[in-house]
Amino acid sequence: MDRNIFSPSKAFIGVVHLLPLPGSPRWNGSMRDVIDRAEEEAKILEQGGVNGIIVENFGDIPFQTGRLDPETVAGMTVAVERVQRVVNATLGINMLRNDALSALGIATVTGAKFIRVNVHYGVMAAEEGLIEGNAYKTMRHRKNLGSDVNVLADILVKHAVPLGPVDLGQIAKETAQRGLADGLIVSGSATGLETDNRDISVVRQAVPDGLVLVGSGITEKNIRSVIEHADGAIIGTSLKKEGDINNKVDPQRVRQMAKIFDSIR
Repeated sequence: MDRNIFSPSKAFIGVVHLLPLPGSPRWNGSMRDVIDRAEEEAKILEQGGVNGIIVENFGDIPFQTGRLDPETVAGMTVAVERVQRVVNATLGINMLRNDALSALGIATVTGAKFIRVNVHYGVMAAEEGLIEGNAYKTMRHRKNLGSDVNVLADILVKHAVPLGPVDLGQIAKETAQRGLADGLIVSGSATGLETDNRDISVVRQAVPDGLVLVGSGITEKNIRSVIEHADGAIIGTSLKKEGDINNKVDPQRVRQMAKIFDSIR
């Protein structure tokens, strides 16, 4: 596992939540709208002080599990390529829900540096059904592509539950050591909900030399305590206007969060 994907010791990673892509129920028929919004928000995030940006097909609810449709992959590729043109921040991709192979392919051809995989190793029960990790295929596909894209894996991902009793530390170790993930992400139970700092501590103890990121629920009020044992945080909801996930990114909120990150590094 590599703790140097992001240069600062406490990385500030923002999220570009794409408008619905082609084929999704709320697709409005215009890739121009998708691209314009993505470029606008990516610029706001970078100018506000983030170190990394994840691009997600967040508007494609309800999500499909496994391999996504060709039009979704094509739409994401175009959006990521256009975002890549306008920012210099380290770029990543999350293909909801759990299409690691497509994300890896898009990242490789566009130059994105990492992908987020909701279930990389193990099985989780989600609203969409059972989601099975496929570290075997993902890591071999990366090898076959000759790609250096980093795989950041969620541990007990949000909006899902394990099928039985679990040992968080053991899952973290196995995802890193047997699943070969390059980094681990620890989140709360749902988008925008705070991550338990005790969970982060457990994962840090399990992988003391690995990259550990907080994946949800960071706010200006809790950041100092929640990020204590982590190498950075992925922040989406609290950077939006009025803290509403459906709103646009708020430049002032981004700048204020960046100031806090600067003060704790």
